[in-house]
Amino acid sequence: MNHTKGGLVIFTANSHPSSRELGKRIAERLGVEIGKVQVYQEANRETRVQIQESVRGKDVFVIQTVSKDVNTTIMEMLITVYACRTSCARSITGVLPYFPYSKQCKMRKRGSIVTKLMASMMCKAGLTHLITMDLHQKEIQGFFNIPVDNLRASPFLLQYIQEEIPDYRNAVIVAKSPASAKRAQSFAERLRLGIAVIHGEAQDAESDMVDGRHSPPTVKTTGAIHPSMEIPLLIPKEKPPITVVGDVGGRIAIIVDDIIDDVDSFVAAAETLKERGAYKIFVMATHGILSSDAPRFIEESAIDEVVVTNTIPHELQKLQCPKIKTVDISMILAEAIRRIHNGESMSYLFRNIAMDD
Repeated sequence: MNHTKGGLVIFTANSHPSSRELGKRIAERLGVEIGKVQVYQEANRETRVQIQESVRGKDVFVIQTVSKDVNTTIMEMLITVYACRTSCARSITGVLPYFPYSKQCKMRKRGSIVTKLMASMMCKAGLTHLITMDLHQKEIQGFFNIPVDNLRASPFLLQYIQEEIPDYRNAVIVAKSPASAKRAQSFAERLRLGIAVIHGEAQDAESDMVDGRHSPPTVKTTGAIHPSMEIPLLIPKEKPPITVVGDVGGRIAIIVDDIIDDVDSFVAAAETLKERGAYKIFVMATHGILSSDAPRFIEESAIDEVVVTNTIPHELQKLQCPKIKTVDISMILAEAIRRIHNGESMSYLFRNIAMDD
């Protein structure tokens, strides 16, 4: 049954079949057919897009899930959007459940804020609206000069905990680092559970170096400074031994985060929790990138189950590791598309979401 007004066209901009699955699910929920578009790679690896139906005066929604080749994924999205723009579409909404390069949203030493570049390219290509989910930093929305709807996957993950973990009342929500404590607190308050924070583990490059804390020189250099000026140096940080703030003994530990890619920190956290007496360990994340040997590391680790949503296709990883489970979030994306197309309020999809969520 069609749940929308006329003039709606949905395209999937992926050339890889496994990446089109989410688009098909969304189209089925809306009761519409996927629009006819041909996306493929030339022999010289250039991306070519051919729109094969009229989009003049229509609301176009371009659904793009990130495949293993993220740069090709970006070009497919940009060229599809631009093709719709030059074909006189009335509006073009990008649906990127996982926003690529979202971890590069802060300045490194002599690097760049790549997320800002991504936003500029998408707006320049012709996007008039963006639907995404659980941005790595909510402030990324400020990089765009178009409306951005940052949906949340937490209701689906919370529902999974309540329905699929029988004794979840004996659980504790765990942040694997202080940076994840706010997300863990949000889960704990909604489930009426306790919280634990792992502190002192070796931090990755993003959380430790991204904001320039390693930029000051380790020794005093006065060659470029006026002799009368004595600029105090920043004292280098010294990480304390690993500690767990909170009781996990005899409890189920549920580690929550937004992205699970390099699983080393999750595996280390699971080992620490096991040593502290946790008898079962779950990992919950919105985006399951699971690069490289992540499935093998998860299979060999103390983690009992990894639960991610289908914002990113990971069927191959599930075959390699039975511990990986998937939660379908196509329902909320389909509802967002329906409301935007019909001119309805989006506030229903953000009910009970606080400013710090």
